[in-house]
Amino acid sequence: MRTEQKFKLRQLRRWRTRKKVVGTLERPRMSVLFTQKNIHVQFINDAAGVTLAAASTVQKSIPDREKLKANVESAARIGKFAAEAALGKGITQVVFDRSGARYHGKVKALADAAREAGLKF
Repeated sequence: MRTEQKFKLRQLRRWRTRKKVVGTLERPRMSVLFTQKNIHVQFINDAAGVTLAAASTVQKSIPDREKLKANVESAARIGKFAAEAALGKGITQVVFDRSGARYHGKVKALADAAREAGLKF
């Protein structure tokens, strides 16, 4: 499948899920983005348009960030750090937004690690 076609299908999945997944102050949206090299997680209040907490493989506060890549092991570690950041801000329940990515592999590992750390989806 061509790269343009993959991007178009992912964008359509992203729009389709974004219509249904909306974050509030009580249950913010946990948005996950995987690039080729990094992983980014944000907790977003869509009603106010504000990011409440975030975690990423490029954050300086994460130990051994040079070894983190966009793979399953790093996704599990970032999921744990993201859950700790959210719990530090008082966020216990979230709505999971996988940003058009299918729920397996890295996405599943990140979600499972966040659940184990104390977040409720």
